[in-house]
Amino acid sequence: MSNPRARATLETIAPYVQGQSEIAGVALPIKLSSNESPWGPSPAAIAAYHSVAMSLGRYPDGTQHALRTAIAETFQLDARRLVCGNGSDEIISLLIRAFVAPGDEVLLSEHCFVMCRTHSLAQGARVVTIPEPGYRVNVDAILRRVTPEARLVAIANPNNPCGTHVAGRELERLHAGLPPTTLLLCDAAYAEFVTDDAYECGIELARRFDNVIVTRTFSKLYGLAALRIGWAYACAAILEPIERIRTPFNTNAAALAAAAAAVRDTEYAAWVRAENALWRERLTDGYRKLGLEVIPSSANFVLMRFPQGAAQARAACEHFKSRRIIVRPTQGDGLNDHLRITIGAAAENQAVLAALAEFMAQSTGNP
Repeated sequence: MSNPRARATLETIAPYVQGQSEIAGVALPIKLSSNESPWGPSPAAIAAYHSVAMSLGRYPDGTQHALRTAIAETFQLDARRLVCGNGSDEIISLLIRAFVAPGDEVLLSEHCFVMCRTHSLAQGARVVTIPEPGYRVNVDAILRRVTPEARLVAIANPNNPCGTHVAGRELERLHAGLPPTTLLLCDAAYAEFVTDDAYECGIELARRFDNVIVTRTFSKLYGLAALRIGWAYACAAILEPIERIRTPFNTNAAALAAAAAAVRDTEYAAWVRAENALWRERLTDGYRKLGLEVIPSSANFVLMRFPQGAAQARAACEHFKSRRIIVRPTQGDGLNDHLRITIGAAAENQAVLAALAEFMAQSTGNP
């Protein structure tokens, strides 16, 4: 008897592996492997979350009206051009299901969100990866490769695990070089952490053009990773097909309420952003003084390269664990000798610097 068989395209997809969250025998490790907010959500978001408790027997608002209104008012957007999802991941999945057919070509910048590749391959697309030399989205390389056959171009800005970004003028140049039939997906999960005035996440392009969609999340700066809530901004021509296949209640009531309160608490968001920027600068300086190459980050994490290669990076990862700290090893071309470390709260960051100083002294023989 033969068994049911999944689609052959799925055989090329490796399951997503999340950042490690536990160390055997350690009750409360310092978890800096998943780019979560060490400060958590705002008190207003927590209160809104609890306010939903007595109405859990009711379905959430399938129109997502309150959250779309809160986002629109906070960022001066058109609420009719917003859609929310079970994380921005779900919106990316819906976008690809709606616009990419089997055999279509999809261009992915090397360090775009890994699920862009997963969803595209699952759809049966022909995926082309565009390298990012210098850890940065390479607009020229994308434009050299793009053809009218490209159905979708996806970038992360800032990207992950590098944390670099391209400026607004580069994003405009990328869009200008695309055929009007090619969708541009700007995944801006880390947009709130960027302090460069020349940065633009893609919203302005999405206001003006019918082939641009920007995805954002509440998992990072807003500290709502456990609730899985994200949003996207695009024109009706992009959103209407997505709405046809979006499930009626894809976002839960607690997430909708907490996210609406979080996005309206602009004072708390500004405080988190400032704390992140402060510690990003301190950590970057500290890592460099220890002899590491640090990739300039615009996100809530820092990527560093170890001078003695992949073996030293692996040893550093194990040393961190011995000091109850979990960081993120990186893999892929040119990244095996790197580690990515989320920016934590003050005491966590100080523990990271102390553990790394200890390791580098042992590793290099320079006390």
